[in-house]
Amino acid sequence: MCDFTSSTWSISRECSPGSYFGSNRNRKLSCGSINKILSSEESVKRHLKAAQRRREKMTELSFQRAQLMRTVTVRGWFFIHLQCFLFGSLVDSSSLSSAPHFLSITTHVGNQAVLPCSWKSRLGEAAQSACHVQWTNPIDMVLEQQGDLKWQAAEYKGRVEVPEEKLGSGDCSLIISDVQIGDSGSYDSFMVVDGVRSKKTRVFIQSVRLSVFDHKSHQSRKQGEDLVLELHTHQSVRVIFQGRNSSEWSDLWMRGDNNTQRLEKQLLTEQLTIKKLRKSDAGLYKVLDQQGLAVSTVQLSVEEHSTSLKVHQAVNSEIPTGDAAKISCSSLLLSSVFVTLSFHIFHL
Repeated sequence: MCDFTSSTWSISRECSPGSYFGSNRNRKLSCGSINKILSSEESVKRHLKAAQRRREKMTELSFQRAQLMRTVTVRGWFFIHLQCFLFGSLVDSSSLSSAPHFLSITTHVGNQAVLPCSWKSRLGEAAQSACHVQWTNPIDMVLEQQGDLKWQAAEYKGRVEVPEEKLGSGDCSLIISDVQIGDSGSYDSFMVVDGVRSKKTRVFIQSVRLSVFDHKSHQSRKQGEDLVLELHTHQSVRVIFQGRNSSEWSDLWMRGDNNTQRLEKQLLTEQLTIKKLRKSDAGLYKVLDQQGLAVSTVQLSVEEHSTSLKVHQAVNSEIPTGDAAKISCSSLLLSSVFVTLSFHIFHL
């Protein structure tokens, strides 16, 4: 309890027992000092609580800001992708068509391959005054043709063409003759047309993937027969041989070699004849082109003569001929006469 005597406060024992300001120590403080202390403590508490509320509010605001940034980022990417999609849908279809849509053509070495192409599928029915067509592979131009003007790559010289009579009606197909293994790959066709302000524009037409395979076969012959090896193309320059029980290859024939007693190259056809086969001729035969690539592979089996033929030959070899036959017949006649006489004598 506080006792008002003069202008001071006296703190009794009951008011704050055992405190520093207790009456037991006869200490006295003014009321103004006590109020200041109490008010400063409450002020500190209020400041601490306010600071804590500010921290909590800042934490909440930071969390909300982070959430907002994530939302804005996701929406931003969504709108970017949407704009890209919409922009892509507005791109000219001729540009999109540059992504190749392959047709696949398969053939064998020496054959003729036709790579299909129709410029009307891209340019419509509009007639072209002078059709200007180009065919390319990933490395270089294969053929360029405009009317009577034609250009061919060196490796395709004399082997590629686009028929002029069909080109005007929309058929720009490329014909490759005497196809080689090295011709395998992708081919793109283009038409060169008049663009804006008479500038020439190259329009993509078609992509074609060509696959060329070598010839493979298994043949069987008997000893003494002939084997005709197909060379398939005039670009075949070499034939190599591997015996059945050997791991090594040996040269059998080279283009330009003279004919021998057992090897003969036909003049008018791409064929090589191996005459009078032996047992040792069994094995693998490979026909190679100028790049050393296989044009054909033939596995040959050489059989002996059949058993019936052997028996027939054995019987024929036992049948006597000429004088030996006459002597044999005389001996048989005498033997039969002797047997007959012996039989009669025995019965008498």
